[in-house]
Amino acid sequence: MAPQGDVHIYELKRMDLKGATVIDGFPSVGLVSSIVANYLINALSLEQIGMMDSVYFPTVSLIREGEPMNPVRIYAGREPAGKPHDKIVVFISEFQPPPNLIKVIASAVLDWAQEQKCKMMVCPEGLIVDKDKDMAVNENIEVYGIGSTKEGSELLKNHNVTIFEEGVITGVAGVLLNEGKKRDFNVLSLLSEAHPDYPDARAAARVIETIDKLLLHTELDAQPLYEEAERIEDQLKTIHAQTQVAKKSPVPTRPSMYG
Repeated sequence: MAPQGDVHIYELKRMDLKGATVIDGFPSVGLVSSIVANYLINALSLEQIGMMDSVYFPTVSLIREGEPMNPVRIYAGREPAGKPHDKIVVFISEFQPPPNLIKVIASAVLDWAQEQKCKMMVCPEGLIVDKDKDMAVNENIEVYGIGSTKEGSELLKNHNVTIFEEGVITGVAGVLLNEGKKRDFNVLSLLSEAHPDYPDARAAARVIETIDKLLLHTELDAQPLYEEAERIEDQLKTIHAQTQVAKKSPVPTRPSMYG
């Protein structure tokens, strides 16, 4: 396993993030977290304030609109003057962390969130469903929640989110839940029923609707995700295919870690 010191967060801009809600945008089932993260960045006009880097990350640069992007980026927005507004921070990555880095990444994210005095972390996740289940009707997509603390669980119950009673949550989100419980820090995982074989924008839209319930001063409209689901899914399929090629590129220290 890579030592924790080998994962670093670099701040590009300083912002007061006290009381902010942090969104985990590392890839999950159906790329639900990736779609949610991208939606929030675009809908709230968030700007990049930092990046996470490591010698163990893939040796690639994601190019968008002529600008190079690090594999893991941090976005946030400034509060509008004169009115209350939720502070939102988004960690986003197009790359699935390998097993040897998951705990290190999760710890680094939570360390940073606590240093910034953020109040809560939300982890959108896809929950694998039967491939034969009819997911065409949006209302059929159930969203479940689990909190790392009693306070987080009560928050979910108060907003009528069905508690996830039994099962397994893997990856960065799973480690964040465990770390949140250990540190008494509020981590909420929102699990939306999603198809595992392709990007599921409809499942992500249901998570956005749930996040909208939890945030008091930000209005989120998930309708564009429903309306543009096919385009979003096709776009993410293309990006995912490109990252699969990138994973096979030589990495000086761990050439097979993404294979």
